[in-house]
Amino acid sequence: MSGRQKVVLVTLAVLLVAFFALAVGLGGGDQGRASDRPGIVERLGRLSGASTTIDPASVRADCDRTGDVLTFVGGCAVDVADPGELRTLVLRSGRSFVVTAPAPGDADLTVRSEVEPDDGGEAVARIAVDSATTVLLGCPGGVGCTVTVAAD
Repeated sequence: MSGRQKVVLVTLAVLLVAFFALAVGLGGGDQGRASDRPGIVERLGRLSGASTTIDPASVRADCDRTGDVLTFVGGCAVDVADPGELRTLVLRSGRSFVVTAPAPGDADLTVRSEVEPDDGGEAVARIAVDSATTVLLGCPGGVGCTVTVAAD
């Protein structure tokens, strides 16, 4: 290996270490939250005119419904019509609620999650749906819940 090649190799190694140190130093160290929006991907989708969420009008529920607001004590079954492709069902509430839904695709898996309010006081669940499905909602402690089927 010539002297010039060694200098180039050492320079690249130093740059690699410097970029790694910079990336580690600038990282906030937090783990992120599942409720955070995906940023650039979502903005690109909006620019293309594609909607990535389930239309609230295509959702049916076996509990009291006024507009897009579901009110229930204990539990509620939410039936989502087949969206034709992978979409997101967005549910919002001012208090904790439980969501149980099948995983999309061919996975034989049911996912259960207790959704807690964030710093702004809103609990948001985003459920991936790729076919007609039933999502079960519940309220911790058997008290009344109000959940909104949101457009985003």
